[in-house]
Parts: sequence; C-alpha cells; structure tokens
Amino acid sequence: MPQDERVSAYIEAAQPFAQPILNQVRAAVHAALPDAAETMKWSMPFFTLNGRDVAMMAAFKAHAGVGIFDGGAMGGGEAMGNCGKLASVDDLPADLAARLQAAAVLAAQGKPMRAAAPRPARADIAMPDDLAAALAAHSAAEAQFAAFPPGARREYLEWVTSAKQPATRARRIETTVAQAAEGKRLNWKYEKC
Repeated sequence: MPQDERVSAYIEAAQPFAQPILNQVRAAVHAALPDAAETMKWSMPFFTLNGRDVAMMAAFKAHAGVGIFDGGAMGGGEAMGNCGKLASVDDLPADLAARLQAAAVLAAQGKPMRAAAPRPARADIAMPDDLAAALAAHSAAEAQFAAFPPGARREYLEWVTSAKQPATRARRIETTVAQAAEGKRLNWKYEKC
C-alpha cells in the first residue's frame, strides 16, 4: 500500500527521539500486514485493514505511544495505546509482529478490536432535601425531573451537591427547577438538535 503523506508529515514533525520509533512501527506494520492502509484519525496515524483499525501511534514531548487493536485493553492511564511509554526503538515490544498479526485476524473476523474495560459502578446520589422541596413546589418541574433518564437526573444531582457555597447551591437549585420545568437537561445547550 502507498504511504499516506499526512503520516509522513506527522513523523517528520515529531520530536527527534520519536521519529525512529514511529518509522520502525510504520515499517513493522507494512512488513507484517502488506495490505494495511495508512490514515489519520484524531490527528494521529492509524493503520487499517478492510476499514478496521489494527494499529495506531502517537508522539508526545517525552515519549511515543503505540496501540495495537489485538483484543487487549488500550491505555490504562500510563500511556496512550497498549505498549507503554516508548522513549526509544528498544522499548518497542518484542512481539510486535505477532500482535499485529493477531489484530489482522480480529479485523478479518470483524470482531471488536479492543476489550472494553468494565466501568466501575457509580454510587447513588441521594436527592437532597432542599432540591426535593424546590421541585415539589413546582409540579411541572417535579414531574419532568422524575421523567428524565437516570443519567440526566444524576448530572443535576452532582451539580447541585458539588456546590461549595450555600449561595451557589441555591442558584443551582433555582436553575435546576427552571430548566426541569422546561424539560431541559443540565447541559441542554450542548445537545444536538
């Protein structure tokens, strides 16, 4: 497959230490997966097979990151991707080619490219008495608030209970009642029509 000029430009613009890492990853992808295509997603180089992501790479100030969509979890808080923080070519995983092949098999099977990390359960937020009283005083707001999906109610509850000053909390309760009466979620301004 031909090289994408945008990927070449990305590598050239990277920090000098990262350029050999990115070039090595690029070469490894094309050696292991000759049919892999290059593209840019989220301003980073990605490699795809049959329209499915198989690998990605990124360069930062002090390290590079590589992600291989081989069924393993991405990230983990330490570095972007699933190969850790890479400061030199020596930091690349020894099993890079095998992992790329595994990603290619998943792509061919149409299976998910990465295991989704389970979300931790979020603790319930109790309805504060002052918010409950304000909603009860306005029946339309109370009915609409109860009709909101759990996530929308939670956003309001987190917003109200996170206020540090009593005056801030009072303003947030007032806004909650007014917006709920109109059927508006907390961040209604940012929702797509």
